[in-house]
Amino acid sequence: MKRSAGSTKRASKRQKVSRQEKEKETLEWPEYFHDLFKVCQSNQPVSSDSFRIFMLLQIFKALNTVLAFVSSRRHLATTFPMIRSSAEGLLKRPLELSKVAELKALLPDVVEFAYIPHSDLRIHGETVSQQNKRPNSPDFTLHSQSLAIDTPSGSRLPGHEEEEHVLVLEFAENFRTTKLGNLVDKRNQRFKDAVDELVKATPEAEVSMDLLQAAARDHIPVNPSAKKALPVNDSQNLIIPEPKDRPSIDDILLEIRKQHWYKNQIADRRTFKEKVATEGLLDEPLSHTIQQALRESRNITTLYYHQAAAINAIAQRKHVIVSTSTASGKSVIYQALAQDQRTALEQLLWACPGLQHIKVATYDGDTPQDHRRTIRETASVIFTNFDMLHASILPHEEFWRTFIKNLKLVAVDELHYYSNLFGSHVAQIIRRFRRICAAVGNQRVIFVSCSATISKPSQHMKRLFGVEDVEEIVEDGAPSGKKDYLVWDPPSVKDMDPGLAKLGQSGPMYEAINLMIFLMMRGVRVILFCKIRRACELAMKALRQRLSAEGRLDVLAKVMPYRGVLRDSQDRRRIEHEAFSGHLLGIVATNALELGVDIGVLDAVIMLGFPFGIANFRQQAGRAGRRSRDSLAVLVAEDLPIDRNYVESPDKLYNQPIDDLTVDIESKVIIEAHLQCAAHEMPLSKDDAFYFGASLGELCDSKLRKDKDGWYHPHPKFLPYPAKHISIRGADDDKYTIIDVTKVGLQNGVPRIIEEIELSRAIFELYEGGVFMHQGLTFIVKEVSHDTKVARLVRADVNWITKPRCVHIPFSCHGNSRRHTAETTRKYFLVVIQSTTLTGPTGIFYSVGFRKIRGNKVLDVVDVDTPPYERQVTGFWFDVPKDLLGLMKVKHFNFAEAIHSASHAWMNRFALSPDLRTECKAAEKEYNKEESQRKRPARLIFYDASRKGSVSAQAFDHSGEVLRQAHDTVETCPCKDGCIHSATCSKGNVVASKIGALLILKALLNLDIDANGVAAQFGSQGFETIVEAMYIRPLDGVQVEPA
Repeated sequence: MKRSAGSTKRASKRQKVSRQEKEKETLEWPEYFHDLFKVCQSNQPVSSDSFRIFMLLQIFKALNTVLAFVSSRRHLATTFPMIRSSAEGLLKRPLELSKVAELKALLPDVVEFAYIPHSDLRIHGETVSQQNKRPNSPDFTLHSQSLAIDTPSGSRLPGHEEEEHVLVLEFAENFRTTKLGNLVDKRNQRFKDAVDELVKATPEAEVSMDLLQAAARDHIPVNPSAKKALPVNDSQNLIIPEPKDRPSIDDILLEIRKQHWYKNQIADRRTFKEKVATEGLLDEPLSHTIQQALRESRNITTLYYHQAAAINAIAQRKHVIVSTSTASGKSVIYQALAQDQRTALEQLLWACPGLQHIKVATYDGDTPQDHRRTIRETASVIFTNFDMLHASILPHEEFWRTFIKNLKLVAVDELHYYSNLFGSHVAQIIRRFRRICAAVGNQRVIFVSCSATISKPSQHMKRLFGVEDVEEIVEDGAPSGKKDYLVWDPPSVKDMDPGLAKLGQSGPMYEAINLMIFLMMRGVRVILFCKIRRACELAMKALRQRLSAEGRLDVLAKVMPYRGVLRDSQDRRRIEHEAFSGHLLGIVATNALELGVDIGVLDAVIMLGFPFGIANFRQQAGRAGRRSRDSLAVLVAEDLPIDRNYVESPDKLYNQPIDDLTVDIESKVIIEAHLQCAAHEMPLSKDDAFYFGASLGELCDSKLRKDKDGWYHPHPKFLPYPAKHISIRGADDDKYTIIDVTKVGLQNGVPRIIEEIELSRAIFELYEGGVFMHQGLTFIVKEVSHDTKVARLVRADVNWITKPRCVHIPFSCHGNSRRHTAETTRKYFLVVIQSTTLTGPTGIFYSVGFRKIRGNKVLDVVDVDTPPYERQVTGFWFDVPKDLLGLMKVKHFNFAEAIHSASHAWMNRFALSPDLRTECKAAEKEYNKEESQRKRPARLIFYDASRKGSVSAQAFDHSGEVLRQAHDTVETCPCKDGCIHSATCSKGNVVASKIGALLILKALLNLDIDANGVAAQFGSQGFETIVEAMYIRPLDGVQVEPA
C-alpha cells in the first residue's frame, strides 16, 4: 500500500518528537546548563565563564552533527577544512582552530585532531565505488601514477621524508554505531560528563574555562610539513631536557600514574637498589704507559674484580670465561668483536706510546675484496665472525699462515649466543681452527670468552671450544644504578571503548608506542625491543605517524630502527654511530641488539611482548642503565598465554633459573659436514679424532675419499668449496631480492635493491598488491617471480597493512624409516614431506589473496592468482592412538588443543628444538563457528626448520627418551599451563590443553590411563578439525628398526 505525503510527514514529525523526548530522558544535564540555556535564550547577561561554556557546547554540537554524518559515508575524509566549512554553516560564524583544541583538551580520548601524511587518507579504488561519490568531494583514491613519487623519500631513513600533511578531525566513536541518533546522543553524554568534571574540579578562585584554554595550548596541532622551525610558546612540553637533566625514574613513574591514559596498567613493579663497585688487584701491575692510555682513552683508573681476575688468569696462560651481567665492562678484558670495541681499542693504542703502529682491522662480509690482502698481511688485531672463519679464512688458510702462526689470543664475545644448531656448527669450526693452528706450529693460543649470566659457563665453554683448562669467573665487580622493572598489562581490547579500538588506540603495540613517546619527551633514551621484524616495522611506522601528527619532527629525527640484517652496512654503521654518540632518543630494534653492540647510554628498555626466554628477557633488560644511573625496564604484555603467565606470576621473571645452553658435539651429520671442510683445508688422518671425536674413523671411511697414502680428502660432490655447502646458521640459502622500482621511468631513475629476505619470510610478505614494510616505510608489491626470486616494489605511503589468505590441501607422503622403541610399541616415522613454508609441513598451500587492514578493521578482501610453492623437508611424527581418540571424544576433549600442547611439551624437552618446527594450531581455525571440510590427521608432527637441516633425524633417534622426559615434566609440573607453552609458538599458545597433552604422552608411552579418572572437559569450542590418522605406506624395502 502506498502512503500519502501527509501521512509520511506526520510520521516523520512523530519520530522527531519521540527522538527529542528520548534525548531529554537520556541526557541529564547539570543544573547550571539548564539555567544557562534559559538565560541565553532570553538574552539576559551571563557570566563570562558560563557564556564560554555555552559557546563551546554549540561548537561541539555542530561538530558532532557533521562528524556523525561523515562517519556514515566511507568515501568522505574528515579533513579539518571540510569539517570546518560544514560546521560553520551550522554555527553561522567562523570556527577557530583554538576552540577545537579546547575540545581536544576536554576530551583527549575522544577528539582526534592532528596532522597526518596526505597519503594516509587514500582509499583503494576497489573499496569505494566512484559512482557513489558526491560531486565536488575530494578524491583520495590511490591512483597507479601516484605510486611513482618523484622525491628522495624512498632512499631516506624513516623520519627524514618531507611530505605533505593534512589536518584531520575525528571523533573516536565514529565506528560505535550505524544509527546517527544514538551516535550523537552518546557523544553529547561524553561532553556533558567532561564539563561536569571540569566545573567540579575547578578551585573557587579559578575560572574553569581559563584552565581549559591554558591546557588547550598544548593541543594546537603543528604542521610537520612547515619549513620553518617549531613555534616557541609558553608550553614547556616542547622542550626536551638534556639526558643529564632528565627527571628521575621515580618522578617519571609518578607522572605516568597521573596521566589520563593511565588505567592501572602497572601490574607489578620491582626495584633493585644500586650496587657499589668491587675493585680487583692484578698479580702483575700494568705498565705506567698502559695505565696512562686506559685513563686517557677510557677514563679507567681501576679495574673491577672480574676484570682483574680475568687478566690474572690470562697471564697464567689459562683459557677464561667471564659470565657477568650486561654492561659490566667485560670488553675491557680483551676489546673484541664489535665496531664500538674496535674504536675503543684503537683509541687505547693511540694513547699508548710505542703501540701507535699496531694496526686494527675489521674482516667481515662488508670488507671490500681489494682490502682483504692488506688486512691479512699488515693487521695485528682482526675483528671477524664465525661466518668468515668458516667460509673465507679456513678454506684459504695458506694465505693466513703468517697471521695464524703468530696468533696469541682469540676472544669470543656473547658466548651465550652460541648454542643449539648454530653453536653446534661453531664448535666444529673452532676444532677446525685449532687443528690448523697446531699444523702451523702454534699451540699456545689462549681462548677468552665473555657472556651474560648463564648456567654452567665453564662447562659450556669446554664443550664449545674443546679445551679443558678453563678459568670460570662469575663474581661481578661492576657497579650498577638503581633499576625499576615494570610488568605493563594493557587494557584488554574487549574492555576498551569500541571507537578507540577501531582507531587502533588500544593493544600492546599502541601502549608501547605511547609509553616510548612519553619517555622520550622527558629526555629518557629508550629502546623498544620487538620479537619479530614485522612488529619492528609496524612500531616504526606508528612512531612516524604519531610524531609527525604532533609536529615533533625534532623528536622523530632522533628515532631510528635497527635490525642486524640491514642490507646496507653503511646504514647499519651510521645507526650504531648515532646511538653510541648519544644523538638518538629512541631505537626500535629486534633482538639483534641483545648482543654486544655498544649503543651508548640507555635509560629505559621496553619489551613488546615476552621475549623468547628468560635469558632473552634479562639480556634485553640489561641494555638499560649501562652507566650506573637509575634506569627502567618495562615488559608490555601481549594477549598471549605465555605473557599472561608472567603477568599473573611475575616472580618467575626474576627467580626462574636459566636453561642450560646446549651444543651437540656428537652429531654425525654436523661432524661429517665439517670433516669435508677440514679435509679440503688439509688432508685428514685417523689421528684427527683428537679434534673431531671417536666417530671420525667411521665417517672418513664412509663419507670421504682415501688416497693411496692413507689421507682422506673431501667427497667430489662437495668440491671445489665444501664450506659453501654448509649453512652454519641453519637458514635457507634461498633468498629473495627486493627491488625498489619507484623511480624507474623517471629521469635518471634506476631500480634500487633495498633488502634480501629469506624464502620463509618471502612467502608470507611478498605477494602482488600486498604492503611490504622496510625501515618503517611502506611499499606496494608490483611483481614477484618465484623462479628468479625477485620482487619489485613501489614506494607508497598507505595507512593500511595486508595479511595473506591461504588455502591448505593436506599432504600425502611415504615413510622412509620407521621404528619401535623400548619405551613404546607405537610406530613413528622419519619422512620426507612435500610442503610449503607457509604454516606447516602438512600440505600444499596456495596464496589466494590478502586482507587490507587498518587498526582492527578489515577494509577489503582482495583475490590474487598465484602458483603454489612446494619444497621438501625432513620430519617425523607420532600417530595418536585410535583408542585414546575415542576416550577423548567421550570426555569432550578438543583434539587440536591436546595435540598442540603435547607437541610443545615434547619440543620443550628436546635440546635442539629451536631448529625444529611443529604444526601450531590457530584459534581462528580450531574454534571456527563454521565446520571445515579439510580435516587433519591426529598426529604430532615435527620437521626441520631449514630445508638443509638435519636436526629432525637426531630428534627421531632420541624421540622415545624425549617422550618420557616430556611426560614426566607435564605430570609433575604444578603450573597451570606453562610447561605446554612455547615462547616461539607462531599462534600464541591459545589452542592448549595440559590434561589433553598428558593423556597423549601417556598413550604414546603405553602407560595405563584410568578412563574413569579422566574428568570431562566442557571448555572447547567450534567444530572438530582432527580425524584419526590413516596408515601411511612405507617405501619399498623399509623395515621396522628394532628397539
